[in-house]
Amino acid sequence: ADGMQFDRGYLSPYFVTNAEKMLVEFENPYIFLTEKKINLVQSILPILENVARSGRPLLIIAEDVEGEALSTLVLNKLRGGLQVAAVKAPGFGDRRKDMLGDIAVIVGAKYVVNDELAVKMEDIALSDLGTAKSVRITKDATTIIGSVDSSSESIASRTNQIKAQIENSSSDYDKEKLRERLAKLSGGVAVLKVGGSSEVEV
Repeated sequence: ADGMQFDRGYLSPYFVTNAEKMLVEFENPYIFLTEKKINLVQSILPILENVARSGRPLLIIAEDVEGEALSTLVLNKLRGGLQVAAVKAPGFGDRRKDMLGDIAVIVGAKYVVNDELAVKMEDIALSDLGTAKSVRITKDATTIIGSVDSSSESIASRTNQIKAQIENSSSDYDKEKLRERLAKLSGGVAVLKVGGSSEVEV
C-alpha cells in the first residue's frame, strides 16, 4: 500500500502549512491514533514534547480534538513550536475502530489508544507512534502517503483477517464495507467514503 485516503479534513484552518492551497503538507510525520476525544492538553503533553524535540511534524487522528487541547495545538503551530495537525477519525462506532486499526497497520503505529487499553496517552513513546513519508490534508480529506512496506507481514495478516470476515459475513452491506477496507490496505491510495449507512450505495 502506498498510502491511504479518508474523507476527514483538518479540525482547524490554522493548521494549514500552504495558505495558497489551504492544505497541510507534512514530510516524514509522526502519527498518533486514538479512539478517544482529546479535550485536555495534559493527556497529550508528553507526546507533544517528545515530537517537538524530534523536530518532526505530528498528525493526530482522534474521535475529536476540542476545547483547550485544540487551542493549544493551534497556538503551538502558530508560534512555530511544533508542526502539528489534527483530524477526526473516519467512520463511526465499530467501523471507526476497524478503520483506525487499518491505519495503524499501514503507518506502523503500535497502539490505537482507547479505554480498553492499559496504555494511556501519557505513556506513549515516540517508538509507539506511526510514521509516513508524507501527509496531505485538505478541509475535506486526509491522504497518508508511503508508509510501512506493503509486503510487510502486519499488512498481510490484516488483509487475510478481513478476507476471512468477508467469507463469513452474511450481510451484503458489511461485505461491501469490508471490501473497501481491503482495497485500501492492498492497493495504492484507495479513496474511502466513510458516510453512515444513509449514504447512497453506488
